[in-house]
Amino acid sequence: MDTMTLWHISAWEFAALAAAALLVGFSKTAVSGANTVSLAIFAAVLPARASTGVLLPILIVGDVLAVLTYRRHAHWPTLWRLFPAVAVGVVCGTLFLVWADDGIVRTSIGAILLLMAAVTVWRRRAAAQDGEPDSVATRTGRIKARSYGVLGGFTTMVANAGGPVMSMYLLSAGFRKLGFLGTSAFFFLIVNVSKVPFSVGLGLIDGHSLLLDAALAAFVVPGAFIGKWAVNRINQQLFERLVIAATVVGGVQLLLR
Repeated sequence: MDTMTLWHISAWEFAALAAAALLVGFSKTAVSGANTVSLAIFAAVLPARASTGVLLPILIVGDVLAVLTYRRHAHWPTLWRLFPAVAVGVVCGTLFLVWADDGIVRTSIGAILLLMAAVTVWRRRAAAQDGEPDSVATRTGRIKARSYGVLGGFTTMVANAGGPVMSMYLLSAGFRKLGFLGTSAFFFLIVNVSKVPFSVGLGLIDGHSLLLDAALAAFVVPGAFIGKWAVNRINQQLFERLVIAATVVGGVQLLLR
């Protein structure tokens, strides 16, 4: 990782990273997947490969806060069904990072962001339909869990962008708001913590990046409190439209950079 770059960010760049960290906290306790905007900001300010390592501890702080807030609402049978497939995806993502240079990672993150925006639009349209979602206990539900698990593991390892994938899966499985938030909180805490050894081995996390994380982690906490306050008040339809628009802009910017 180009650790020297982390020490040459300007005040405006740090402010952008701090805003992204605040949004991480908000997304973890209100609208899961909204942190794709944070991903775009981190990848724009820092080298693309380095950004994934710096963002990971910030996400873990948000995950801990989300678990503390919604721990009673997790659905563990769904989590156990997902984890094996996610592990496969994480290993595939790790192998990809071993091979890919910074330019390829940046382009991949941009493409993943655009894919996640499309996935979110699809999810919103599917949620508006009257059809019953597939049960996670059916054969179709198990196939869906494995498919989303592999894709979620790969996208979260390569770009910390598994949120929209898992959001779509949990909603399609029929989860209500609190069950959705509780299950996703434990899912991402466990998955993100399991990614730390891989990121350290790839050189994406080291002492310099953790110092920057320590400075940014303080901004996650107010974001989480804002999210907890807003979860029952927010106009989610408008917010998701803004998130999708910001994600598309961030993805295009990374592809053209």
